[in-house]
Amino acid sequence: MAQRFVFGLFQQPPNTLKLHPSVWGKLAARNSHLNGIRYGHYHWSMKTVSGAFSPVIAVDRSAAKPMHKQIYDGFREAIVRGDLRSGQQIPSTRAFAAELGISRLPVFNAYAQLLAEGYFEGRTGAGTFVSGSLPDRPPASKSASTRAPALRSAARPVSRRSALVPRLASEPWAYRTGAFSIGQLAFDDFPFQTWTSHLARHCRKVHAGSMNYGDPMGSKDFREAIAAYLRTARAVRCDAQQIMVVSGSQQALDICARVLLDPGSRVWIEDPGYSLLRYALTLAGCELMPVPVDGEGLDVAAGIRLCREARAAWVTPSHQFPLGVTMSASRRFQLLDWARSNGGWIIEDDYDSEFRYESKPIASLQGLDQDSRVVYIGTFSKTLFPSLRLGYTVIPPDLVDRFAAVRRVMDVFPPQLYQAALADFIRERHYARHIRKMGLLYNERRGALVEAIRSEFGSLLEVAGGEAGLQLAVTLPKGFRDREIAVRAAEQGLWLRPLSPSYLGKYPRQGFILGFGSITASEMPRAVRRLRSVLTPA
Repeated sequence: MAQRFVFGLFQQPPNTLKLHPSVWGKLAARNSHLNGIRYGHYHWSMKTVSGAFSPVIAVDRSAAKPMHKQIYDGFREAIVRGDLRSGQQIPSTRAFAAELGISRLPVFNAYAQLLAEGYFEGRTGAGTFVSGSLPDRPPASKSASTRAPALRSAARPVSRRSALVPRLASEPWAYRTGAFSIGQLAFDDFPFQTWTSHLARHCRKVHAGSMNYGDPMGSKDFREAIAAYLRTARAVRCDAQQIMVVSGSQQALDICARVLLDPGSRVWIEDPGYSLLRYALTLAGCELMPVPVDGEGLDVAAGIRLCREARAAWVTPSHQFPLGVTMSASRRFQLLDWARSNGGWIIEDDYDSEFRYESKPIASLQGLDQDSRVVYIGTFSKTLFPSLRLGYTVIPPDLVDRFAAVRRVMDVFPPQLYQAALADFIRERHYARHIRKMGLLYNERRGALVEAIRSEFGSLLEVAGGEAGLQLAVTLPKGFRDREIAVRAAEQGLWLRPLSPSYLGKYPRQGFILGFGSITASEMPRAVRRLRSVLTPA
């Protein structure tokens, strides 16, 4: 038997335990499933209840089979099917009898038989559990072997578009932690104490109103904090009413595609470019128009020759992914002129613009837009941490209602707690201090990586895009195959993202995208030497 809290929501029981605010704050901060109950309005009572979930076992009082045999068969079948697993706790005989609304005696007899046969085991002071000695895949029951053969299953159709998206586990280097993995940050240098104190403070401030549905656009306080930051740090022209809070930039891309594009819409994308963007547009049924990227960013003239009437252009102008170039001023104005004259949209993905090492921060493309043609996307995944799952979209004023309506259909509204904590984190200047600190740290690591590559490889590898962000690209000479090398490297714990899959054109460049956010400067030379050991031509 285990002790747990039971809510007394409708009346105060005789043995009420009223929680002091400080106690509630500690409980809420440690137990997210308790968040949302206001300590001043509701009370708690202590009762002794089973801590285990009750399995679904049917008992028919009118059946000829005794009830204890029905319960025994039900538990045994659940274990054989794998519904109940080895080591899983079973409700007490008293709790399970109360659940079924029957006498305790048949439950007791069924449990005794299951204990005797080794399906259950008792643990002193803890309760009853499925036996830990059972195999992971128990043999099928006799009754299962004598059943009539199942009818032939009907077809299981899925969309053709979904087959165009690769399986999640198909790339050994994706979402790994270690040397050169992209998207990894210096988590050890995160201000944990400051962040958790903000979370705890807002846990203690939770009230009944915060349990209800929220605004599809996100918390007003949080959007105001984001707007103030963007106007100052990124030269984005916006106010809080234009900002939608999203679960990272990938959701923002998906919402933009749903609002702005139709199946068959032609869309300019950078070549090379971000693969998850391509998949999102593919799922939306769009026709991808790969536009080459050179030293000035997206080649707008090439895009016009390819398809002047494209519905939208997706760009990363401040730090192009994956080559790292910055779109020149002339290209920015060309792109804005194209959008204005052709009625096109520009989606600006500003995914890691906060970190620049060899120049001042580059102003956003959106800040130059005079015709409200740019939708601006940003994220906190690169500046704080990815599991935060918070990003934002700055929407042209006349499209706000459309975006909000689509967002409501997708997931109604974003979660509230992290928004509240991060709004204070930004307003109290912890966010700005953290960005400055991490910019210095990442610059040191970037410099160590560039120096180690030049020292180890000389002119064999060409480095591109090391002036900003959390990764850089290196290109290989002829005779090397980046995918093959990346697979070999993954077997040794080196996570090399091949460059060639980022291209849609016929002649992809061979190389790697190397993340440096999670490798210390002192570890960098050794990691590069390991890279040299796996770098052999095909």
